[in-house]
Amino acid sequence: QVQLVESGGRLVQAGDSLSLSCAASGPAFGLYSMAWFRQAPGKEREFVSTISSSGDTVYYAESVKGRFTISRDNAKNTVYLQMSSLRPEDTADYYCAARRGRPSTLSPLYDYWGQGTQVTVSS
Repeated sequence: QVQLVESGGRLVQAGDSLSLSCAASGPAFGLYSMAWFRQAPGKEREFVSTISSSGDTVYYAESVKGRFTISRDNAKNTVYLQMSSLRPEDTADYYCAARRGRPSTLSPLYDYWGQGTQVTVSS
């Protein structure tokens, strides 16, 4: 069982940068691929980024590529999402997720989810 707690979400201005964290508790964090998804009001949850258990493989949604960076620190059981050049369309609740095995862009393949952290980008 893995518990995930996101933090770092807040109100920012367009063009600002923001870093989200996801702290994991439970055994064998280093065996899990981790991902960030987001859900805007009235929209479906969408993939943002994922990172393999070792950190050597990452994927990004096209909408965030070049602006967001995912990373992890297995010694701290934490995964990060560094966001820059934020846009109003990045406004959403951001969720951290974990799964055993290879990283995936598909939310149904993730076994564990955090409660989310809210990011609001004003224009």
